[in-house]
This record gives sequence, C-alpha cells and structure tokens, in this order.
Amino acid sequence: MAVLRPFSMLPQLNSGVLLLVGSDEALQRQLAEAILQEKRDFNISIHLATSLPLPSERDHLRPSIDLVVFMIDIKSKYSLKNVETSLAYVDASFFLGKVCFLVTGVGRVNACSIEMNAVCKLGETYCSPVLFCELELEGVRAATAQRLVQMLRICTGHIPGVSALSFVSLMRKSDDN
Repeated sequence: MAVLRPFSMLPQLNSGVLLLVGSDEALQRQLAEAILQEKRDFNISIHLATSLPLPSERDHLRPSIDLVVFMIDIKSKYSLKNVETSLAYVDASFFLGKVCFLVTGVGRVNACSIEMNAVCKLGETYCSPVLFCELELEGVRAATAQRLVQMLRICTGHIPGVSALSFVSLMRKSDDN
C-alpha cells in the first residue's frame, strides 16, 4: 500500500505538479486543459487519477506532487465514497495546505445525491478548502482553473512570503466570518 507523500518541502524551480483525483475522467481532462491554457510564469505538470493509492511500481518515476485536488461530483454518492476511501492514502503533511476539495455539479441542486454538509465536513476534518463550481460551464471552468493555478503557485513557493499553510489559514478565517 503506497501512501502519497511529499518528496521535498523545497520548491522545484519553475514547475508545479498537480494531481486531480476523481471518478469523472472527462471533467478531469476538461479542467486539466483549462489549467494548461492559463497564463502563468511556471511549468505545470498535471496527473489524473480515478482514486488513490497510485500504483507503487512507478513510485521512482513519480515527481513530487505539490497540490492534490479531490474532485467530488455532487450528483454521485460513489464520487464522495471514492474520495473518502482515497484520503487514507494521503500523508498527513499534505493537509497543511496542499489538498483541496473541488465540488462539481453545484448548478443542479435538484439532482444532488450528496448532502452539502458531508462535503463541508470533509473540508473541516482535513483542514482543507472546499471549492464549489460547475465545470460544464466554460467560464466557470476557466475561473476554477485560475484559482487552482494560483493555489499551485502558492504551494510551490512561487509567491514570496506566502506559504500553503498560511494561505489555507487565511481562507479558513474568511470562511468563519
């Protein structure tokens, strides 16, 4: 059983590695394409996984992951269960600003299979931000991509004076107000 761990706390020069974990591969690909289209001053490598753990036979080839985005489809109980099961394979140090939950399909509240409270509870339990969006809409997908690129910039140390932990702390304080 392989646990996803950060290899180094030092930022890699001009690069960032993002891991999208979710059961809807089509949405993952659309989001990955939108992220790669964003203007940025560093290289981004995006890896897709339907669940964790990642195959251990490729551990020696896997780059250090800077940000893990767990994608939860609000219309699918399987999606939430998949994320909950995958969380067991993430090293606790990732929850210090290098994990977020991305809830998709929020524009169709009448089709929800998941309680919003269950998703918010995940964010609280793992001290990680929860982003809500509708990735099927191109404008929302682009805005979400921009937010994730900005979060990745912080996680990789490309913004002087702002750490992933301090960023999440600021987000939590704004959520409390």
